[in-house]
Amino acid sequence: MVKANSFTLRHSKQYLKERFSLYIKFGKRFLDLFLSSVIFILLVPFLPFLVIALKFFDQGPLIFKQERVGQDGVIFSLLKFRSMPENISNVPSDQLKHISLNVMQRFIRRTNIDEIPQLINIFCGDMSFVGPRPALFNQQELIEYRKLGGSFQLRPGLTGLAQINSFDGMSAVQKAEFDNLYSLDIRFHKDIIIFFKTFIYLLKPPPVY
Repeated sequence: MVKANSFTLRHSKQYLKERFSLYIKFGKRFLDLFLSSVIFILLVPFLPFLVIALKFFDQGPLIFKQERVGQDGVIFSLLKFRSMPENISNVPSDQLKHISLNVMQRFIRRTNIDEIPQLINIFCGDMSFVGPRPALFNQQELIEYRKLGGSFQLRPGLTGLAQINSFDGMSAVQKAEFDNLYSLDIRFHKDIIIFFKTFIYLLKPPPVY
């Protein structure tokens, strides 16, 4: 269990020092723009087939927009391919196990291809490839612990240290601990490691919270 006083002024000062590094100021954003552009170009030939498959199983809206808490509390619209019934919104992923999904919805959630539209969020600067996953408004415990530790000041990420280390029963406080740990030492090689470890994470069964 993470104690609130374990993320104190010492961590905030260290984060403020780190955030002025060349990588944090320029390199991280350049990496986001480069990767989002390259990945989008590689995916373009497959997107029409994905769209047809999605519409075959569900005639509702293709894109799902959801307001999330971003960097320094700024609200932005997170984009996803819709993988839930139209009337379901603002529910954390760990609370969806009792919701009925069709075959395609289960597939895209299991493979995480519903996250592809977030390449647009990354390109526009709302998100980064690596950072704390954007929180919902009702995830107050997660938000408060991020504020205490410094990760609240980061752009939210498509993936992060908490995601590649996730495990069954992981609490909001434990997620925040990984997010705050990441905020203390942001480096190019560490972002690359997290990025590629995400693919290994996707091959494992989703954690049960």
